[in-house]
Amino acid sequence: MAVITLNVNGAMRSADVHPGTTLLEFLHDYLEVAGAKCGCEEGTCGACTVHLEGKAIRSCMVTAASCKGKRITTIEGLAAGDRLHAVQKAFLAVEAFQCGFCTPGMIMEAAALIAEGKPLTAARVRERMEGHICRCGEYNSIVKAVLQAAQELKRG
Repeated sequence: MAVITLNVNGAMRSADVHPGTTLLEFLHDYLEVAGAKCGCEEGTCGACTVHLEGKAIRSCMVTAASCKGKRITTIEGLAAGDRLHAVQKAFLAVEAFQCGFCTPGMIMEAAALIAEGKPLTAARVRERMEGHICRCGEYNSIVKAVLQAAQELKRG
């Protein structure tokens, strides 16, 4: 066991964990930050997506120890206080979810994609979201929400 301290959603958080503890386990089991979901534990479903230094990653595929000194943002930290991020607002506006299980991972992936600042098309959004599984089949609404959020952020 070793004490690991990570910057999660702008706050330094510590826990005494086993060396192989994944970031997802650290967030769920030790910090009780439950937005990232445990889906496949193989990095293929996207439900556990968080931001590591602004990049979307699968938190089930990295150890908590490898994230020391890096900034981690989960769905809980994406909003600015009570003000939702543009992607969160767009998902609500176009109802781009049903059960909601995949929604946090999709939102985190979309926010990272938009932050890259490259022009977005529906095809590019679909390609990026390809690694995320939505069992409810809300893909068309998800693409619409991502494009809507990108436009809102571009307007400022």
